Amino acid sequence: MEYAKLGNTEIIVSRFCLGCMGFGDPNRGQHSWTLDESKSKEIIKYAYDNGITFFDTAIAYQSGTSEQYVGRALKEIAPRDKYVIATKFLPRTDDEIKDGVSAKKHINSMINQSLENLDLDYVDLYIYHMWDYKTSMEEIMTTLNDLVKEGKVRALGISNCFAWQLAEINNFAQKEKMAQFVSVQNHYNLIYREDEREMLPYCRMKNIATTPYSSLAAGRLSKLESKSKRRKEDSYAKFKYDSSQEADKIIIERVSEIAEELNCSMTEVSLAWLLSKVTSPVVGATKKEQIDGIVKATELDISPKQLLYLEEKYQPHNLSGVLAQNNPYSQPTKPVWNTGDQKIN
Repeated sequence: MEYAKLGNTEIIVSRFCLGCMGFGDPNRGQHSWTLDESKSKEIIKYAYDNGITFFDTAIAYQSGTSEQYVGRALKEIAPRDKYVIATKFLPRTDDEIKDGVSAKKHINSMINQSLENLDLDYVDLYIYHMWDYKTSMEEIMTTLNDLVKEGKVRALGISNCFAWQLAEINNFAQKEKMAQFVSVQNHYNLIYREDEREMLPYCRMKNIATTPYSSLAAGRLSKLESKSKRRKEDSYAKFKYDSSQEADKIIIERVSEIAEELNCSMTEVSLAWLLSKVTSPVVGATKKEQIDGIVKATELDISPKQLLYLEEKYQPHNLSGVLAQNNPYSQPTKPVWNTGDQKIN
């Protein structure tokens, strides 16, 4: 495994981050395909033993049980200073706004609940999960800056945003001498490359870490014809990919061709390409062999010519997933993510 600094911080992360959305009580939350605690711990330990030290979860995943499973597993597996945990907070709900709950109270309640779920005194990276058009930047950044000062959070990240939003909010924070966002977690992979227009160049210029999710397009970049349980049951993944254009199929076929040439898996090829573009891709895993593919991707010798062959048939896509909801004029009444049945005080 390779390691890198997280943007402008001194935090060292593995070049792949284990996405923990697949861990959590399958009877709670949004997904029925998640692993129970025993199986989750097994995968987390296997990942750590193979050099993965960066773990990404969220208060919204399976009603907080993802955070709980991850926190308990890592506490048994490794000393606190040997791994990096990222978790996320959500915008205020309409009911909270109606009841006069301030952004400060909301975010503090979220971090306190996450710390309780994780059984930790602090998180390494606290991520703004999706843009909040109903709350001012000043309220959000003042509260997050206080969390950094208090030691509950080491660094700040943001997810599902546009480059102009990241630039504006970081410029505001810099002007006010507040903590800035050091990483961005957006939707990015071989068949969805819209961040190459503005976000990736901006992050390179500002040394902001890129930790994209959906690295394998919910399995579509790991097999020519996936039969995974998640592929069948995950309606959100279908929403993002099942209406994709013909060009995507060509790219997936080229991944398979390169995998045959290099005598490796499609997973390794797809992730090696991604590793050439970003800091630390977030990759989910529910089987040990998937961890093996992640680790092998760091060792794959893929040529510039092969990388170009994978890229050249890409065609622009419409926005999809959470980023498609990043619009003040068409905010959904039911957001993609919520805290489930947790009681957040």
